[in-house]
Amino acid sequence: MSGPRTPEPALGGQGASSTGSQDEDTADGIQSSHRMLSFSDALLSIIATVMILPVTHTEISPEQEFDKSVQKLLATRIAVYLMTFLIVTVAWAAHTRLFQVVGKIDDTLALLNLALIVVYAFHRPHLLSPQIERSARRALYRQHILGIVLRGPALCLAAAGFSLFFYPVSYLLMATVIFLPYVSKVAGWCRARLVGPREPPAHSLEIFTFDLHEPLSKERVEAFSDGVYAIDNVPDSEDVKAKFHGSLVAALGASGPHFLAYFGSFATVGLLWFAHHSLFLHIRKATQPMGLLNTLSLAFVGGLPLAYQQTSAFARRPHDELESVRVSCAIIFFASIFQFAIWTTALLQEGETLQPSVRFGGQEHAFMFAKLMLYPGASLLAFACTCVLSSFSTAIFHAMQIAVPFTFLLLRLLVRLALAGLRGLRGLRGLRGPARPTHTRPPGSCYLLGTTWPPRGPPIPALSLRGHQPGSDWAGQTPPGPGEACPPGQPSVE
Repeated sequence: MSGPRTPEPALGGQGASSTGSQDEDTADGIQSSHRMLSFSDALLSIIATVMILPVTHTEISPEQEFDKSVQKLLATRIAVYLMTFLIVTVAWAAHTRLFQVVGKIDDTLALLNLALIVVYAFHRPHLLSPQIERSARRALYRQHILGIVLRGPALCLAAAGFSLFFYPVSYLLMATVIFLPYVSKVAGWCRARLVGPREPPAHSLEIFTFDLHEPLSKERVEAFSDGVYAIDNVPDSEDVKAKFHGSLVAALGASGPHFLAYFGSFATVGLLWFAHHSLFLHIRKATQPMGLLNTLSLAFVGGLPLAYQQTSAFARRPHDELESVRVSCAIIFFASIFQFAIWTTALLQEGETLQPSVRFGGQEHAFMFAKLMLYPGASLLAFACTCVLSSFSTAIFHAMQIAVPFTFLLLRLLVRLALAGLRGLRGLRGLRGPARPTHTRPPGSCYLLGTTWPPRGPPIPALSLRGHQPGSDWAGQTPPGPGEACPPGQPSVE
């Protein structure tokens, strides 16, 4: 095999090794695992996003109203979509964490699944990360990692078995797959509060864990998120192609509202990605709570094709189209408010998670706040309009969606003007404010200790000042002028 290698840090800090080491690895059929991990990010993001297709392809006849039966059917399918999206996200997280252990791959490992990757890599130690490769407890590492990797599939297999005769347990087991890391963390915190912290184990395995304080790499979160945003509009464009055979003129002539809905949905997904990109551009490190909030945001972003399908299906039907607009507003609101929650969570540890420019008092702080609050505010405004304006329609809603990008362009200008106005007002207030008087007395004049003449209240207490005697008072005396001697027993300025 190859000679000595330059140690590679764990994922998130993976740097390129020396050119000589790379050439040796290539000659031996070994390559960095980064490319495989990027492919997995893209593939799993596609798998997670297409889970919405059964919901969007729910058959609703033109004569059917958006009544409780349709709402119940959609709600059930949406719940299944959210659960499957989160389960795929858990699988992606496990896959990403696995490559904190595997630093390099060969042709055989690239064709294996997660559990076989672990077994194969530990039989080829040169594929492991340098920390584990040099460890004397590789067997203990392998047992620990296999337990974590196989925990999710085992629970899903048990859920499949219970679905044959008692499906509620299946849902409970699948929810356990999603929330087990967080439940374990909360249980550990409660145990520590009740019985005190436990002694750390003699052989701690800290390199591969689902602990909340060991987040995924920011780059991996960005790659997975970009995949979700990129694939999210594919079902929309396919619908347009299938209906109008790729002809733009035919689409505009036959069904303008459908085309308007497509552009509105495309603009919304694009602008949500832009807000996500701007947010993570200023994030130094993504914590585990931020990762969970990002996953929830992506889950609702994946539901935007449903919003497009509903608003286009119920167009020109006043009552039903208002209901579909409300559903769309709710999806957009949750997708965007979770983005805002990511930033709010980052502000709690801004010293290690955020760039200085977006921290409290930073030059981009106000603009980031306005940018992340634009979509929650716009969706709430549109939702309120559906409740008070009977003339509100899907066409107006989609026009608002298309207008939001121009609002983004105007937003920076408005924020800058507002901040400049505030600075100008502060400057004017400082210029017009009364100047503080400065009192100076020549040497030998009396030191009044900040009191008015004649003094009010009880006598001045005894102080260790020159010429001051306990019990002395200014009452009944005339204040001396500049250069005059102080009355007997009163302190004077040196």
